[in-house]
Amino acid sequence: MTTFLMPETRTSRSRIVLPAGIFSTLIGLTTPSPGFADDPFQHNGVDKVYHPYVQPLETEIEYRTVYQTDGDPLEDGVARHRLSIGRALTDRVFVEGYVIGKETRQDNFRLDAYELETKIQLTEQGEFWADWGLLFEFEKERSESITELGAALLIEKEFGSWAGTLNLGTEYEFGSDINNEFDFEVAAQLRYRFSERMEPAVEWYEDEFTSAIGPVLQGLERLGGNRKVRWEIGALFPLNDTTPDQTFRLVLEFEF
Repeated sequence: MTTFLMPETRTSRSRIVLPAGIFSTLIGLTTPSPGFADDPFQHNGVDKVYHPYVQPLETEIEYRTVYQTDGDPLEDGVARHRLSIGRALTDRVFVEGYVIGKETRQDNFRLDAYELETKIQLTEQGEFWADWGLLFEFEKERSESITELGAALLIEKEFGSWAGTLNLGTEYEFGSDINNEFDFEVAAQLRYRFSERMEPAVEWYEDEFTSAIGPVLQGLERLGGNRKVRWEIGALFPLNDTTPDQTFRLVLEFEF
């Protein structure tokens, strides 16, 4: 989430307004940071919707990537990659470490940042009207004086064959290469539990610059014992003028 997760002249595009209540109001109060003027992902907060659950004694290796296309040459053909390993320390606490890289049409892949995440499951599944968790993040840029601290509330509710997930996050960015500021972000998913191997969903992301929505498919393949592979693939499309034209995301997790 970097969750629990960009202004320039852009090609014209019809604008669709998605109400977001108080969270959009908070997002609207933040102002662009000149420190990110050269970051090709400055207009893209699409990442991943986190679920508030921890599987006891589980180890996880995860790869996820986000690739965007856009009419602006500086924003087109940009990819962000994350590789991580995580471990459940208890039946309620999961810790994960990431290395993060980026590549553009102008530059080859480069290692950009390191991140540490801690997820805490607050309630048992089905114990209350919704399931609750917390996500904390620490990210440090490798070649710039930029540090990010983040926290998010994770909420999930099942109703029949459907499940709704909401991530409400805030992030503080500071360092000598950026204007110190708070950002607010919202990520949500509505998922139809068709089968364990195939669950179609719709996701929505909203932050200072990003407003995007689109379809996602996810599923799980069991390999025997406690080994399994989870996958997610999705395409997100803009609801405002500062989000890239298309964003494609992929997640692969090997759990054992």
